Amino acid sequence: MLLDAETFAPVPAIRQLLADAESRELPGRLKTELHASIVELNTDVCRSVDEAVETIRTLRGAAAELLERRGLRLAAAGSHPFAEPEELEIVDEKRYAAMVGYAGVTARRQGVSGLHVHVGMPGPEECLATLETILPWMPLVLALSANSPYLAGKATGLLSNRAEVLAQLPRSGAPPVFRTYDEWETWIERFLGTGLASDYTQFWWDVRPHPRFGTLEIRVPDQPTSLEVTAALIRLLRDLCAWALEHPVGEPADRGVYQENRWAASRLATAAELIHDGQLLSVPQLFEGLPVDGGGLDPTTCEAERQLASGDLCAVCADIVARTWPS
Repeated sequence: MLLDAETFAPVPAIRQLLADAESRELPGRLKTELHASIVELNTDVCRSVDEAVETIRTLRGAAAELLERRGLRLAAAGSHPFAEPEELEIVDEKRYAAMVGYAGVTARRQGVSGLHVHVGMPGPEECLATLETILPWMPLVLALSANSPYLAGKATGLLSNRAEVLAQLPRSGAPPVFRTYDEWETWIERFLGTGLASDYTQFWWDVRPHPRFGTLEIRVPDQPTSLEVTAALIRLLRDLCAWALEHPVGEPADRGVYQENRWAASRLATAAELIHDGQLLSVPQLFEGLPVDGGGLDPTTCEAERQLASGDLCAVCADIVARTWPS
C-alpha cells in the first residue's frame, strides 16, 4: 500500500512510483494493481527460497526509498486498517475498467493484498495432482498468514477479512474438480467462449494452474507485514509442493470440507479448529501434522492479532509501516 507519511491514508501514487522506478535496475518489477494506491512487487524466476526472499527485500527497499522522497510510505498488510475500499481510486487501465464494469461493487471492495507464490511444475498433470494434494492444507496456511482484521476503520470479527472479500468475486475459493489437464483446458475454453472472462487469470481461485509460467500459483496467504513471515510462508508452500509431487493423492480434495475450513481460518486464524481426516483439530495440532517443516512459523499467533492489540488505528498503521521496511 502507498500511504501518506503523516496521516497513513492511501495515496493514488502508483504512476509516479513506476515513473520514478524506470531508471532502476531491479531483480523483478513494480506493477499496477486494481487500486492506484497499491503497488505489486513481482520477482523474476528464483532458483531458491532464499533468492526469492532477497529479491523481495530488494524490491521493498527500492519502493520504500522512492516513496519516501515523495513523502509517502510503503505498508504491507492484508488490508488497510481505516480506508474505505469502495472509495479508493481505480487504476486507469482497460482490464481494470472491465473488471469493475462486470463485478461492480464486489470488485471495488478488493482493497486487499495477498502473497502469491508460483511453484514450477514438471508438467500439467503433475500440476493438477499437486493442486489436489495441497488443497486441504491451504486453510491452515490462511490461518497462519491472517493479517487483515480491519475494514473501513472497524474490526470485522474476521482475522482474515481479505478471505471474505475475495470470496465475493465470481470464480473464487477452491477451483472445481478437474481430473485431467485436458478437462481443465476444455472447461476454461468453454467458459471463455461465453465472454464472461477473456483469460484464465480472471479465475480468482485460491490455487490455480498458470500454464504460461509453467507453475502452480498459490494465492491463499494474506500479505505479510514481516519479511520473515513472508520467507517462512514461501518456504512452507515450496516444500509442500515438493512433497506433493512425491505423494500425489488418489482422489480430489473435498470441496465442502475445504469451504468450511476456509471460513474457520478466516474467522479465527490460529485459534480455529479445522476438519482433518474426519476430526476437528486445532491449528497447532494440524501444524504439528504437516508433512514438511513449518519453516519457523508460530502456529499459536498471527499478524492480525498484533494489529488488534492496539485500539488506535493510526498506531496500527505506523507499526505496519515500520515493520514493512525499517528506515
